[in-house]
Amino acid sequence: MDKRQRIVAAAERSFGLFGYKGTTMDQVAKLAGVAKGTIYTFFKTKEELFNEIIENLINVMKERAEKAIHSQDSFFDNLHRALFEVLEFRKEHHLTLKLSQEVREIGTEKAKGALDWFEAEILLFIERYLQSAIAKGKIVPCDPRKTAFVMLHLYIALVFDWEENEEPLSSQEVAELLERYLVFGLKPRVGE
Repeated sequence: MDKRQRIVAAAERSFGLFGYKGTTMDQVAKLAGVAKGTIYTFFKTKEELFNEIIENLINVMKERAEKAIHSQDSFFDNLHRALFEVLEFRKEHHLTLKLSQEVREIGTEKAKGALDWFEAEILLFIERYLQSAIAKGKIVPCDPRKTAFVMLHLYIALVFDWEENEEPLSSQEVAELLERYLVFGLKPRVGE
């Protein structure tokens, strides 16, 4: 691993442990096993280093979401799988967890900005997927941006918010509820 990669890996670990506010370039240098000045040959500021890490994470998250889409499966099966992958990634990754904690406890603007960037990229991914589905006639025409927002936040509510006071829902239960609300709605179906 070259010095730049070691610095990025060390910084990601440090941001994941201490958050944006608690990470210093001295810590990163120590974790990377390089002199502090070496970091500045690659990154002008802590913010620049942080932004690269966030951008890398977003790219990995998007790759996971894209791999979850299979052309032979239905629109909603693919959407559910992609959203599940994205939210699992965020839930599993130490940095996103630490940033969420930092925003809740301290309100650090850089941490909030990174989480907002994650959400914007997720919404853009869903929006593009919706546009493609509309163009192919797989779903009825709708405002893709607003629909992406509703879908993501409904999914977050079912996966994360529900767990705050209730037993977690299984992936299958989440998929069934998404289908109920987004495909069928609450209007009784003929024969029910």
